[in-house]
Amino acid sequence: MRKTLLFFVIILIQAALTVSAQKKEPQPVNQLVIIANNPGPVISKDIYGHFSEHLGRCIYEGLWVGPDSKIPNTYGIRNDVLFALREMKIPNLRWPGGCFADTYHWKDGIGPQEKRASIVNVHWGGVTEDNSFGTHEFMKLTELLGCDAYINGNVGSGTVREMSEWVEYLTSDADSPMTRLRKENGRDQPWKVKLFAIGNENWGCGGNMTADYYAGVMRQYSTFLRNYGGNELYRVACGPSDFNVAWTETLMKDPSTRDMFQGLSVHYYSLVGGWDHKGAATGFTEGEWIRTFRANFRMDEVIKDHSAIMDRYDPEKRKGLVVDEWGNWFDVEPGTNPGFLYQQNTLRDAITAAIHFNIFNNHSDRVKGANIAQLANVLQSVILTKGEKMVLTPTYYAFRMFRVHQDANLIPSSLKCEDYTYDGITVPALTASASTDNTGKLHISIANLNPGKAITLTCPIIGVTFRKITGEVLTAQKMGDFNDFDKEETVKPTNFTGFNYKDGTLTVTMPSKSVVVIELSN
Repeated sequence: MRKTLLFFVIILIQAALTVSAQKKEPQPVNQLVIIANNPGPVISKDIYGHFSEHLGRCIYEGLWVGPDSKIPNTYGIRNDVLFALREMKIPNLRWPGGCFADTYHWKDGIGPQEKRASIVNVHWGGVTEDNSFGTHEFMKLTELLGCDAYINGNVGSGTVREMSEWVEYLTSDADSPMTRLRKENGRDQPWKVKLFAIGNENWGCGGNMTADYYAGVMRQYSTFLRNYGGNELYRVACGPSDFNVAWTETLMKDPSTRDMFQGLSVHYYSLVGGWDHKGAATGFTEGEWIRTFRANFRMDEVIKDHSAIMDRYDPEKRKGLVVDEWGNWFDVEPGTNPGFLYQQNTLRDAITAAIHFNIFNNHSDRVKGANIAQLANVLQSVILTKGEKMVLTPTYYAFRMFRVHQDANLIPSSLKCEDYTYDGITVPALTASASTDNTGKLHISIANLNPGKAITLTCPIIGVTFRKITGEVLTAQKMGDFNDFDKEETVKPTNFTGFNYKDGTLTVTMPSKSVVVIELSN
């Protein structure tokens, strides 16, 4: 009831402001009403998670170069990437897949390097995987980053015993064969593992299972994923792809099934032209620009559709929706291995990230985690590497700007804005969300999707007044601009001053094709 009354108040405020604006001049109404003294649910830091699969050059070259590499590293993990990810405040990292997870047998990746088994990566390029990056290396990486581990177990080709023993190897401090094996391999104390996925895409590459069949398998596997010592697993069941609400219904309707997991995954990728022709990552047209954003906004529909099913069986919202694969998927760069999924990253991708972040933030009552695909050199990466060189992509900077929302309280807001229309396609011109951190600072994140028009947004802030305002903006001269090796970095955040705050109303002039984050404090 309180929420209904609150948004009724917001609607009345917007209606009054709209009438006032129309009396002066019939211009588009761009308003973001913010109720600053009524904080909502916590925006889980895990919404800003990442994904590292044994795919192409994500792990090898992107993260892992080995301790004998000439590239500066710590325990074999490249230092430049470590520093950049710390700066971005990465909250969790998903590994080892993806489709690779359901072919991965963890015991192949422990023990002396020279004794580890080599396998063929059947999903991604048919290359040889030497397992030099395994459990110990991954857990060392999360420790160096100060982030949580999100491990994806093998349901597709593994066994219950294998997965159960992996959790024991990782987290148990009891005297048992698995803890003794861990100690023999150089790790005396158990690790902490927060998130554990029970399979990946088991409706496809993870076994081509039906929802009913997977539900039974998941219950069996989950039974043996025990909590050891002070470690408590957040078990993530394999959820659907895109709009497959029937899969969600199957996992949620039976209490004995939904009691076996805490989170339900969903995967959704933004495609411009479908799976057969995904479009180029660079050199695109404005038509492809707006089609990408149209696909991005469908994430909101995906979340609403699956949340509606979850709400029916879990009105208290105890189960989290975990969007652990998302992002733009374009054609690979010319001349690269098609199985490595390497693509460049432009300003368009940064705005894509902002659209998703705002959607996730605004659904933080249900969305408890999300992982962009992927961390380095694969799909919509935050980092690109080439030998000893590293590039921070526009998407990286979007993550860095939005880190202020991690574990902050969502602030109720209502956006009313003009449309952006091109080539017969219409999307909202603006997207936004707001939060308050534990120091009382209000952060407002906004993106302007229109590549040719600045937009002035009026933001009445109800309930709290502020004295200090700062801002940061990410934009570029052209919508296809990107950062590349051996070139000056052209797409990066700069100081933003295009705002005015008077009598409780913030006015922001959003540059065309831009992402802005504003901080208000006292």
